[in-house]
Amino acid sequence: MAADRDRENRPEQRTPRFRLDQPRPPRNKILPDYDPEAFGRLSERIARFLGTGRFIVWMTVVIIMWVVWNIAAPDHLRFDQYPFIFLTLMLSLQASYAAPLILLAQNRQDDRDRVNLEQDRKQNERSIADTEYLTREIASLRMGLGEVATRDWIRSELQDLVKELEEQRAVFPSERSRGSDVGDR
Repeated sequence: MAADRDRENRPEQRTPRFRLDQPRPPRNKILPDYDPEAFGRLSERIARFLGTGRFIVWMTVVIIMWVVWNIAAPDHLRFDQYPFIFLTLMLSLQASYAAPLILLAQNRQDDRDRVNLEQDRKQNERSIADTEYLTREIASLRMGLGEVATRDWIRSELQDLVKELEEQRAVFPSERSRGSDVGDR
């Protein structure tokens, strides 16, 4: 009995258990993994190249060389006879790959445009809110300034007071003629 317990406690004899605190090892997949962003960037570069004049020039040069070679070369070196069926097949293959790559690049551009449009919309909403806030603040300042004494108003009030004092001096002349201020203290 003791020997059986020792066998059960040995790590090499136990059945393997999965630890719950650690992630499971990855399983073998049938399809290979690929980075969709890397594939998207590659498709954009290809689509960008397909939309240039350089591509059209190179494609024209290749087609002209293909046709000239298959017309002017000796018979045993020609690989595509006059109807140029192989050339047609190659151009169809190129077009069949170019179209989905261009569509993928356009979809990625649409996604970027959608994100930029959403950011612009949010920025416009913030700008409108800020403008409305500033408008309300300016209006409240204008209303408050209507009750605040301005420099011109104070100046006119002071001038009115000076005129009033001069009128009172004219009506009540000073009783002291010497100008001493002893009695004022």
